[in-house]
Amino acid sequence: MSNPKEILTTQMNPLIKRLKDIEAFVGNTPLYPIRNVYKKEGVSIYAKLEWQQFGGSVKARPAFNIFKQALLEGKVDRNKHLLDATSGNTGIAYASIGAALEIPVTLCLPENASKERKMILNALGVNIVYTSRFDGTDGAQLKAKELKAEFPDKYYYADQYANDNNWKAHYNHTAEEIFRETDGKVTHFVAGLGTTGTFMGTTRKLHELNPAIQCISVQPDIALHGLEGWKHMETARVPKIYDAAIADQEMTIDTLASYDMIKKFAAKEGYLLSPSSAANMASAIKLAETIDEGVIVTVFPDNAEKYSEVLNHLFKF
Repeated sequence: MSNPKEILTTQMNPLIKRLKDIEAFVGNTPLYPIRNVYKKEGVSIYAKLEWQQFGGSVKARPAFNIFKQALLEGKVDRNKHLLDATSGNTGIAYASIGAALEIPVTLCLPENASKERKMILNALGVNIVYTSRFDGTDGAQLKAKELKAEFPDKYYYADQYANDNNWKAHYNHTAEEIFRETDGKVTHFVAGLGTTGTFMGTTRKLHELNPAIQCISVQPDIALHGLEGWKHMETARVPKIYDAAIADQEMTIDTLASYDMIKKFAAKEGYLLSPSSAANMASAIKLAETIDEGVIVTVFPDNAEKYSEVLNHLFKF
């Protein structure tokens, strides 16, 4: 049931009313059963198809929650920009919501982001501030902080890496969906670490719903990896929302294994996955090889639509 204060705010603020309209298209993504790319008696693998929502990726969930809370608290309006650092997907989700609300969005983006991401962000009217490719999202965060410090009245710095509304989106929704869609039979949850919001929020709630559920975090096996948006925690700026103690187990994945999974999954399951989705899939299979029975759930953050360079390399277009 909606909070009476929120109902009153909605009646008074047309921006909040518009946000409520968008909410119907965030979350509730389908749970896809893996049938062909991996088979093992007693073990089932499922994946949430997160690109099937407003904004086109898993980042629609935290972006929406961050935007919603910022509006409710009066931190953004049609004259004050939402500012953040992004590797692309959260930025696109912010941009989609911002365009629908007519609220300006400024994003600090590493210059080596895919051309599709840049094109989409430009089409959605985002003010893009490019940062060094060599500094990744860590450099983009530093630039965002500089802009906020220089123009405090112009920007609300959302800071997805430190914003609790990031992981709470998954705590309140993603985990509940997984538990409901598996009829409570989920035994393992596997997800890669970027902002860490997906893993943190989903794991916290799944552990509450059933403490026996094993939650496995995944990160690249080396610092110089090819998984855009993922963090190698030993060498990266660790997000403030991250708590390593929450994971029941930690796992690493090789970038080449993830890329190989893109080809296998397309041929056997009919979906073209992004590198992140393929990495989660490869990790789920890696876990499946170590257990005799269970129901493993992972997330596919996005599909391959924004990764033409990867596809060209893999399929020689």
